[in-house]
Amino acid sequence: MKVRTTGTTAFRRRTFTLGAVSVTAALVLSACGGSDAGEKAESSDLASGGATTLTMWVDAERSPALTDVTEKFKEDTGIEVKLVTKDFQQVSDDFITQVPTGKGPDLIVGPHDWLGKFVQNGVVAPIELGDKAGQFQESAIKAMTYEGNTYGVPYSIENIGLLRNTDLVPEAAATMDEVIANGKAVVAEGKAEFPFLVQMDPKQGDPYHLYPLQTSMGVPVFGTDEAGSYDASKLELGNPGGVEFAEKLVAWGDSGERIFNSSITPDIAKEKFNAGASPYLLTGPWNVPDAEAAGINLAVDPLPTAGDSPAQPFVGVNGFFISAKSQNALAANEFALNYLTTEAVQDSMFEAGGRPPALTASFDKAAEDPIVAAFGEIGANGVPMPAIPEMEAVWADWGGTQLALIKGEADPATAWPAMVSNIESKISK
Repeated sequence: MKVRTTGTTAFRRRTFTLGAVSVTAALVLSACGGSDAGEKAESSDLASGGATTLTMWVDAERSPALTDVTEKFKEDTGIEVKLVTKDFQQVSDDFITQVPTGKGPDLIVGPHDWLGKFVQNGVVAPIELGDKAGQFQESAIKAMTYEGNTYGVPYSIENIGLLRNTDLVPEAAATMDEVIANGKAVVAEGKAEFPFLVQMDPKQGDPYHLYPLQTSMGVPVFGTDEAGSYDASKLELGNPGGVEFAEKLVAWGDSGERIFNSSITPDIAKEKFNAGASPYLLTGPWNVPDAEAAGINLAVDPLPTAGDSPAQPFVGVNGFFISAKSQNALAANEFALNYLTTEAVQDSMFEAGGRPPALTASFDKAAEDPIVAAFGEIGANGVPMPAIPEMEAVWADWGGTQLALIKGEADPATAWPAMVSNIESKISK
């Protein structure tokens, strides 16, 4: 998945029937989809489309970044946008449950990999971006497109990279073996406690963070069809390199070299790296601000390879989705299309969350920071997080098996094929 670049290092998470109001709104906005942000619908038209209040579900981190734009929208249209803070872990399921009852929000903020399940359940409406689509990173629009329709306004693109404490290790390494050797040398010199840090969930491990190492051994999750879309019938976790990767998890885990440590939670990984206890942290841009605030001299290195193929991380796109059952679809589309697509909003979301903007003009400004540019370089070679609903059947067995291997509690030769078989059975149901 390539990312559109503009003279700087590139930056880099089913069908349904629309109601009459949603169809009308889509047709109206299809006609104005190519307009500038200044060409907004008349407030009287918006108010006549339904309720005079919109509700948006958003997490606590991003809510403050949207205050100014909601105030501007109310000033221009008389329509209030209420920002309702929701628990990120529960919001997706709540949205799917509540939208059909008419109790859900008009808009929701979330990652693109929710999209397949949203479309499958008929809870999101398409949006016609028109000429505005060309103002965004190409990969962001691709991520927000499902079965030929665009369903969201993207605001950020994110992926992981390898943070390096340059005071401990001055130069980048190309392979995981070189990274491990560097880390061990620093520990042997008494300058660090851990040769390498990556977070682990105590119950599910973390296949997301370990995915680049897995792909570098030729083991992606799914293959793709002729159009480049993920094909759930092509599960590739069983590729020949799978057992070999499983063997590395054991060798690098608790019973081996302890490069991966099952007791290192996200908070511990971050805390230890920021304290200078390791030269490396495999993580995303969300952990950069605190590391810099802690005085760590940082570099973001290309992801090291564990095999002969490129190390490809998952690339996630975050965006704004419109409910298929919004009581004022016209106003919701107007807010999304002509307000949430502006540089001011995209800049604000970047400042709040540290995730580089999806809007090209905003990204170009952000990429003046070499850290942002470095994550972009990595993400340009990444692959989109699968948004197909079948991906939900993968995570539990995948993560649980990896964790058991890291703990030294499973045999690679039997555990990895058993995992593949379990996932195949779940997908085929």
